Amino acid sequence: MREFFNKYLQGDKVIWTVFFLLCAISSVELYSASSSLAFRAANHAAPFLRHFAFLCIGACFVIIVHMINFKKINKLAYILLAFSILALLFAIAKGVSANDAKRWIGIGGFQFQPSELAKIALIIVVADLISKGKTIESMNKNFKIIVGATLLVCGLIFLENLSTALILFSVVILMMIIGRVPFKKIGKLLGILLLVGSFFVLLMQIVPQKKVWKGLDRFYTWESRLTNFVHTKGKQNQYVITDQNYQVMHGEIAIARGGLLGVMPGNSLERNFLPQAYADYIYAIIVEELGLVGGLFVMALYLFLLFRAGQIAWRCNDAYPSLLVIGLTLMIVLQALVSMGVTAHLGPVTGQPLPMVSRGGTSIIVTSIYFGIILSVSRYAKKNKSSNDAGAGNNNPS
Repeated sequence: MREFFNKYLQGDKVIWTVFFLLCAISSVELYSASSSLAFRAANHAAPFLRHFAFLCIGACFVIIVHMINFKKINKLAYILLAFSILALLFAIAKGVSANDAKRWIGIGGFQFQPSELAKIALIIVVADLISKGKTIESMNKNFKIIVGATLLVCGLIFLENLSTALILFSVVILMMIIGRVPFKKIGKLLGILLLVGSFFVLLMQIVPQKKVWKGLDRFYTWESRLTNFVHTKGKQNQYVITDQNYQVMHGEIAIARGGLLGVMPGNSLERNFLPQAYADYIYAIIVEELGLVGGLFVMALYLFLLFRAGQIAWRCNDAYPSLLVIGLTLMIVLQALVSMGVTAHLGPVTGQPLPMVSRGGTSIIVTSIYFGIILSVSRYAKKNKSSNDAGAGNNNPS
């Protein structure tokens, strides 16, 4: 058994532990949370087996990807970025709709979200371009490419999924800050975008909805969610369940039922009321069944992943692997924090799944690739640390 782990599960053991713990929690909680899916399928095991199959496929991707030298994926990322942009355009034009948003492309009996491919491709490309900006001229050139690619990708995602676009944009900004891109450049970019965004919101308020391009119809969904969030905060009628706050209220009820230690797996009641109990609101089911202790444990896993990724990045001598591992980890952790925050009613409904826990084949596989790349970098960082330690030992006088 030890030989198997040493051969196939290389890299940072802590990252591996976090990955498998998230998979274990996902398996238990999704089996419980997917009761509505099981009822519709007339098969109590079918939704769980489908999800478990994706987790197994994801684990295979982690094993395969973490054995590949991360330095070989940057060229592939540019091709993947171009493909994902075309896929995003196709999804907007002829994609499969769900919850009034065209986020999926159907191929046979399967569906996938091109935004998931775009996220990983953009992060790799940004890490590569920032690391290559070693002169003022190259930095200025690469900054323009980064801004252009980011605005294009986030703009296409923004049309159907505002929260994902904002999270991805935030990750790119944080990567530029960590990569020591001048604050003056970043500040100018944010200032211009703030002005453009303000003008866009003002324009959407003035122009009649009937005259607005159909591609911008999601704006009114975002406006409605934000309005509902603001109006239900601190109101005396916040305990009255309506069509507008149905999902939010049942999420809060699930958290309240959980108490300190929870009602134990399989005993959730709110899974029968929450329409997205197995996806966007699975964290509510986790807290209901595992209690505050279980909810904090899941949150701690993501935060510890970020802490460990920071340690791995610190041990890297080159900027590219450092930015790569930080960018990918930030994408996982920020998405998780947004998902958990929405469940606790700390923000408006976004539709963000909990990475590696919520149901969703594309999300699981792409997040598994994130873990694989992070582990690949950790292998490099470990070898780099060993080489440095050996060099330091040789330099010490005997």
